Amino acid sequence: MSWFIQTFKSSLGKKYIMAITGFMLGSFLLIHTIGNSTIFWGRAAFNSYAHHLHSLGIFVPLFEIGLLTIFLFHVVTGIYLFLENRKARGGKYEVETSAGGRTWGSRTMPYTGAAILLFILVHLANFHFVTKTETVTISDYVTHVLNNPAFTLLYLAGLSMLILHISHGFWSLLQTLGISHPKYDEPLRIIAWALAGIMGAVFILITLLMVISRNQLM
Repeated sequence: MSWFIQTFKSSLGKKYIMAITGFMLGSFLLIHTIGNSTIFWGRAAFNSYAHHLHSLGIFVPLFEIGLLTIFLFHVVTGIYLFLENRKARGGKYEVETSAGGRTWGSRTMPYTGAAILLFILVHLANFHFVTKTETVTISDYVTHVLNNPAFTLLYLAGLSMLILHISHGFWSLLQTLGISHPKYDEPLRIIAWALAGIMGAVFILITLLMVISRNQLM
């Protein structure tokens, strides 16, 4: 345990923790994107996917605990880095300039991170911490929530923040791991934006699809 404490105390160690936990969360998001994309094949396919997940029994809460632990490490480490950077720069936060110059993603990382945290809390309140019955399916919950224009706008805004955050997060991961070269920096940046854009676009399309279709999907 002492090695972890020493790692967490160092600035470089915190960056590695951010990179590793960010990679894990990004991997979960990719899997979540693929799973939720079953909605494009209709409500039955989406509900079947959700039912299959819940049929895993004890593995579901174990996975949720693990995911929550990773998420908390990511958030707490991010806060520590934010405060350290702010203190080092005399109270004004500024992330390190990455190869190729600063971007909107790098400038807004702490703020998009805070927005995503709030977005996740709303998301969990709407879909996880609700009373579930056999007669009401997960697609019914999604339709009910997104039929509220306020929640529709909130989800679109949250997803936009997510795209911006993970686009720089992926780039920052490569920088932390030392994968950087002037010849490849720009293509890697494009790939980072493409991956973030694809995942975000799927969720945005799902949101719009559920709003447009109302109570009938495809």
